[in-house]
Amino acid sequence: MPSQGDQGSMLFKRRLITGQNGNTHPLIWLLAFICIMIAIAVIVAGITVFVGFLIIHPRVPTISIANAHLDLFRNDYAGLLQTQITILVVAQNGNAMANVTFSDISFNISYQSHDIAILVAHPFEVPKNSSKYLNYVVQASSIPLNPDQMGSVGYSWKRNIVGFDLHGNTRIQWRVGPLGSLKFRCHLECTLKFHPLNGSYIPSQSCTSKSK
Repeated sequence: MPSQGDQGSMLFKRRLITGQNGNTHPLIWLLAFICIMIAIAVIVAGITVFVGFLIIHPRVPTISIANAHLDLFRNDYAGLLQTQITILVVAQNGNAMANVTFSDISFNISYQSHDIAILVAHPFEVPKNSSKYLNYVVQASSIPLNPDQMGSVGYSWKRNIVGFDLHGNTRIQWRVGPLGSLKFRCHLECTLKFHPLNGSYIPSQSCTSKSK
């Protein structure tokens, strides 16, 4: 048998729902109206973002190796390697309605686990449907090689292919209409391959950044 407290609580809830005249309480109508308006706002926002995406069709900007050249690659009998590489990096913005900012650019170049250089750049902006090129000249001298690594150098000359490891990140940011500001961190990791006999670069599709 319910206590007087329980009966009072049930009576209060019944009055809150039906009111004194038996009709639905105005507060219930107000809460229902607020819920409906919130639901409509969420739907409208979702439609706006979807339509904006279809119209603007934002594309993630990329940074990649446009070209390179192996200017110098030689080692002496003491196992010391000398090398010089010219690298042309391109930052591309395929968006037709927004400029893109590239920042925190840092790419490390190494040969057989020996760090050679770190490619960096100050923040810069790439206009819509445009690109910007960054030119680097990487030099390294007196890189100590063990006998196995010296053997790898000789094998590279024999087959006329040598590779340098490149990996790093850059941060990109751009504003896409109603979608707001978009931010991504792009990662680039690939092997720069060359023909050491003439220094020519072997292009690779893997030397293009991927968003994270």
